Amino acid sequence: MSTPMGNGAGPHRPTMADVARVAGVSLKTVSRVVNHVPTVDPALVEKVLAAVSELGFRRNDMARNLRSRSTSGTVGLLIEDLANPFYSAIAAAAAECAIDHDAMLITASSEEDGERERRLLLSMCERRVDGLLVVPAAEDQGYLRTEIEIGTPVVFLDRPPTNLRADTVLIDNEQGAREAIEYLVAKGHERIGVLSDWLRIYTMRQRLSAAEAALERAGVPYRPDLIRDGLHTIPDTEAAVERMLDSDQPPTALFALNNRLTLGALGVLNRRRSDVALVGFDDFETAALMPHPLTIVSHDAGELGRVGAELLFRRIAGEQSRPQTVVVPTRLVERSAG
Repeated sequence: MSTPMGNGAGPHRPTMADVARVAGVSLKTVSRVVNHVPTVDPALVEKVLAAVSELGFRRNDMARNLRSRSTSGTVGLLIEDLANPFYSAIAAAAAECAIDHDAMLITASSEEDGERERRLLLSMCERRVDGLLVVPAAEDQGYLRTEIEIGTPVVFLDRPPTNLRADTVLIDNEQGAREAIEYLVAKGHERIGVLSDWLRIYTMRQRLSAAEAALERAGVPYRPDLIRDGLHTIPDTEAAVERMLDSDQPPTALFALNNRLTLGALGVLNRRRSDVALVGFDDFETAALMPHPLTIVSHDAGELGRVGAELLFRRIAGEQSRPQTVVVPTRLVERSAG
């Protein structure tokens, strides 16, 4: 792919003038094509679209508003679910950091939809955000390579990108899951049920793998009937826990791999007045108020947002060091004694 150069200073975001030069047409023709004017000769449309694809050109919907400014004063944040306290804590911390840097944070939610992620992020790039904070949902983030090459810094949060090297801030999923299982084993539990969301989600794979490894190290027999994945909603989780508790050999303890799963498990255990022990990954505000005994794998979700945003603003300011990965630690906390 050829990348337009400007003033010998390295790659820059391609313009309509660059497209016109590569396509061998006038700037007016490029403008008519990108604005979907129907009367343009199809042969010219084909030339322009080929140049657009080669250069990675994105129409800048905010160009007339930016005028001569070199930055937009905005950064984009893509998370999974604005209603989830985990992601809202990330967004609040990132927004506070943006204010400290005289910038505005634009937040959107992918809802764990890869195509929605791609569409939203490329739309933010069209609007010339100065950088992106991303909790990835798609299987491949390679589509952002052109944006990074032409100067848009990107920092990934909670999950690493695929087919792309970029700054990443993660939770220590393996440590948290290992300590949760060790805690339950130390309490005398051998029938430990594990509740997981979709395994295509990086954090679920990491936590489940670490939990299974910890069970094996503790000499606890592998019980596939006590490992449930694909539980993306609270009703999904409630149904799975009900089936577990009604089985011939029900679990004496449960480990829920995120806060939504924890809430689903709590609902069932409270209704049944069950004495099954529960450990949940990810904290939430009302954890200490739960009537059922609850232990949490706690971490500072806001730290993900703060560290990621600070790293992003350093990149925006020109830092050129190699991409780095920062890991936020976890700790086991007894939030409710019942």
